[in-house]
Amino acid sequence: MDKILEQSLLYDFYGELLSEHRRKIYEASLFEDLSLGEIAESEGISRQAVHDALRHCDKALNEYESKLHLVERFLKMKGEIEEIKKLSVSEGDDETKLRQISRIADTIIGEL
Repeated sequence: MDKILEQSLLYDFYGELLSEHRRKIYEASLFEDLSLGEIAESEGISRQAVHDALRHCDKALNEYESKLHLVERFLKMKGEIEEIKKLSVSEGDDETKLRQISRIADTIIGEL
C-alpha cells in the first residue's frame, strides 16, 4: 500500500488518540505537505522537535493498528463489498451468484 495512503488511513482511524499538538503537526505534514522547517516555524518549535513528533505519531498510529487491526479489517471488508458489487453486475447463473454473495455476506457479518 502507498505510504501516504497508509498514513492517511491510520490517521483517519486513530488520529483522535493523538494529542492535539501532535495531531496539528501530523496534519500539517501529511495533508498540507509542509516541510519540517515550515511546521517548526508555524508551531514555534525546532525542526528536530517536529521530526520527533512525526516519528512518535507514526509509531503510535502503527502500534494502535497492530493491537486493534481496524484498518486491516476495513480494507478486507471493502474488498469483500467490491467483490459483491462485481458479482451483482456480472453475467452468469443467478443462483450461483446469490450463493457467492451470501457466502461473502456471511464472512463480513462474522467479522463484525
